[in-house]
Amino acid sequence: MSEGKDVFNGELSKDAFTTVVEHLLTRPEVEIIACGKNSAYTLKKYDDAIKTVAEMYYHRLEYVDNFDNLEDIFFKFGLNLSDELIPQVQKALHEAIGDIMVPVHTGNGSIDLIIPGVHKANGLRQLQKLWGIDDSEVVVFGDGGNDIEMLRQAGFSFAMENAGNAVVAAAKYRAGSNNREGVLDVIDKVLKHEAPFDQ
Repeated sequence: MSEGKDVFNGELSKDAFTTVVEHLLTRPEVEIIACGKNSAYTLKKYDDAIKTVAEMYYHRLEYVDNFDNLEDIFFKFGLNLSDELIPQVQKALHEAIGDIMVPVHTGNGSIDLIIPGVHKANGLRQLQKLWGIDDSEVVVFGDGGNDIEMLRQAGFSFAMENAGNAVVAAAKYRAGSNNREGVLDVIDKVLKHEAPFDQ
């Protein structure tokens, strides 16, 4: 959104949504959050721990009995699961539904399923076009697999201290921990025109 108007909306077809949900429901090791334009939706049957975590990330969250007949525009799924299961589940999801949605590890026991090509870099590109901003003028921060495309695209990309190897490889620079104001430290450098922003 820019100035209260939609710039771009990814949209999963109803058939694709149904296919993905049907597959996910065969996987008891994952807890599902369907992300729509108007709200996020998760199942009432999940325990309170998942609900507490979900409410931290999804401010508009509805609890539903099932994912049938939801009226919304869906663009992503958030999956919660045990960290140790992530590599095998991510691989299995890629094999089962990778032509519909791409599984990306987002850290802290979660995988996002995104529409191919509809990721943070795509959203950033849309805003850059709208505002006339070049890649060389963009500063981004990332720590999870869902940040990789964005880190590769931006002129100044920073992997956070807690980032995994793939994220570090995609970024041009490193930043301190987000728990110790690593982002704010880099913003200070931008404002003071300190390296690497001194050119």
